[in-house]
Amino acid sequence: MRYGAVSPAVFMHRPNRFVARCLLDGREVAVHVKNTGRCRELLVPGARVYLEHASGSNRKTEFSLIAVEKGTLLINIDSQAPNAAAAEALATGLLPELGGRPSLLRREAAFGDSRLDFYLKTGRGGCFLEVKGVTLEDGGAGYFPDAPTLRGQRHVKELIRAVEKGYDAALLFVVQFSPVSFVSPYDVTMPSFREALRAAKAAGVRLLAYDCAVTPNSMTLRAPVEVRV
Repeated sequence: MRYGAVSPAVFMHRPNRFVARCLLDGREVAVHVKNTGRCRELLVPGARVYLEHASGSNRKTEFSLIAVEKGTLLINIDSQAPNAAAAEALATGLLPELGGRPSLLRREAAFGDSRLDFYLKTGRGGCFLEVKGVTLEDGGAGYFPDAPTLRGQRHVKELIRAVEKGYDAALLFVVQFSPVSFVSPYDVTMPSFREALRAAKAAGVRLLAYDCAVTPNSMTLRAPVEVRV
């Protein structure tokens, strides 16, 4: 997936979870943060960030913050990017674990009390797929979630129910940087998420992860990564 016009800037501070103040070409600007998570280890004063110029008459800000440098890593923090990158990979058959290029690919598929990110059909049958973006890096590993997410835990339970009803089901962690050694639940914020993943794995839900090739104006799924639960 690719963005339009992207400019480098310097992060200053974040008045609330939707807005940040950045220094762009010597002027202070308010920008939309495309991630409502905490991102505390990323959005620190002086960090180099990347802003997408966004048009639209209903917007309150001219730019959106989409990526940030953390040491040698460039981390995409756009919460919409993982689904977009996954959709591209699915459409071209670049996720062989799910059976190759699907004959049917539907987004926002209703199941139970939730809407899961994708429903697809391949030679293996019907599959529900939920995608989670990973932006939290520590010691070369990726962790999810960086903040408590009851909604995310509910999605895991829905995937278990899908398996019980005879569907294939998978959870895909899209790591929004590379390289990464493995992906694991982040017990600091939500210990119960690890328990949910273990229950899902035992029930037959496949736990997948891919890291991404990230540039200031693009993000593409790159290679499979180990999931440790």
